[in-house]
Amino acid sequence: MREKILTYIEHNSRIDLADLAMMLGTDEATIMNELEAMENEHIICGYPTLINWDKASVEKVSALIEVRVTPQRGMGFDKVAERIYNYPEVDAVYLISGSYDFMVSIEGHTLREVADFVSAKLSPLDSVLSTQTNFVLKKYKDHGIIMAEKHVDEREKVSL
Repeated sequence: MREKILTYIEHNSRIDLADLAMMLGTDEATIMNELEAMENEHIICGYPTLINWDKASVEKVSALIEVRVTPQRGMGFDKVAERIYNYPEVDAVYLISGSYDFMVSIEGHTLREVADFVSAKLSPLDSVLSTQTNFVLKKYKDHGIIMAEKHVDEREKVSL
């Protein structure tokens, strides 16, 4: 049952518990108890809201920063990741495969703010060997939600 609950709330965390209980063939109290248990076990870590900031007319700059590091002896990548994710500017940190070790996601109000974070806080860390900053120019899809408006072909149809 847990997997089914997680699948439903992953796509709609605002789903009505009575509706969820009905879909799963159980009662609301069972759903509430399962959700509470999964929150306590940190299976459910939060209920974020996905916002299209372009539509909100709020200036935000998002960046994905690739970071190459030297893992610390006895701690591996975890200690370095902890130092990075403790910065309040950092939204997400992922250990990745490939040429870099981490993918760090941050948001700022300006390109300069993001660049200053990278040059003043991230790059100088002892374990950091190199960084590469990629600015997000447009979000088409985020967390499974299509953010871009559908393109409408406004050309006139011609028949011969």
